[in-house]
Amino acid sequence: MEERCFGPAIVGEQRPGQESAPWVLNQFSVSNQSYQRLGRWMQDVTGDQGVLKEIIREGAGELVPPDASVSVKYAGYLEHMDQPFDTNWYRKLPRLMKLGEEITLGGMEVALLTMRKGELARFLFKPAYAYGRLGCPPLIPADATVLFEMELLDFLDSAEADKFFALPVEQQDQFPLQQVLKVAATEREFGNYLFRQHRFHDAKERYKRASVILNRQSASPEEQERVEAAKLLVLLNLAFTYLKLERPARALVVGEQALAIDPKNPKALFRCGQACRLMTDYEQARDFLVRAQKEQPLNHDINNELKQLASSYRDYMDKKKEMCTRIFAPLNSSPEGQS
Repeated sequence: MEERCFGPAIVGEQRPGQESAPWVLNQFSVSNQSYQRLGRWMQDVTGDQGVLKEIIREGAGELVPPDASVSVKYAGYLEHMDQPFDTNWYRKLPRLMKLGEEITLGGMEVALLTMRKGELARFLFKPAYAYGRLGCPPLIPADATVLFEMELLDFLDSAEADKFFALPVEQQDQFPLQQVLKVAATEREFGNYLFRQHRFHDAKERYKRASVILNRQSASPEEQERVEAAKLLVLLNLAFTYLKLERPARALVVGEQALAIDPKNPKALFRCGQACRLMTDYEQARDFLVRAQKEQPLNHDINNELKQLASSYRDYMDKKKEMCTRIFAPLNSSPEGQS
């Protein structure tokens, strides 16, 4: 491995200085143990003792594939140090990072490929898999073995989607339906993740990509039901995203597209009602929300939205009344000096 100062383990992450250590380190008192002693009980991942692993909490599902985008919390420590030299543990929801592109530490790439979703593990990276023979002065000394504690929150396998969108449209349209549905589902999952991070513009673009490829599908009557079901999920999320972007007119258009697929869908009716209220089309908003309430009478969000609609309508009528009073007030008063 090339010896160089990599800086932060993740491209775009900054070292926060004296951040609080994750609970794992505090519980197991790793800082009081030498890394040589600790490594005796760890699994040799690479076969050359370069990356050693200890699982703290088992994960579930498949291993991370090589081309995945991952969401991982991590903290890196030097030997006998209580505070991490590099961490993103303070972030509630770390951003997705593409393997092979955004992770600069070789040991971390290797480590992630051994993990499953939800897994919490401790790794030792020897210099060849960390900061090399020279280290990264003044923070990382020469020939330093480092310890990383990592929690894999989630990952998305984007390899198939990346290859799909790299092709011309003509070739995309030749893909079997099952693959197209899988690509659309991946795009929707990416959108969901970005939405949770409040990156609504980026989420919107992911949902739109999924919608475009689904709209191009010409399926048999038996397959059309699956396509429509996939479309509906994307449209519902896209409508919500437009509301977050304060674009209610677009949210209404997309919500009505969802209703064309499922006229009684309570989420679609709810989103359309929200959009109409924001556009002050209170009569139409009430129509959508009453229909949504009919489908789900006990839905807390729908009932609260109806209350909000009633409040908004009262405020609107009060302001309208006040404006009319101001306009017509001079007509109700006699001209000065007239008997």
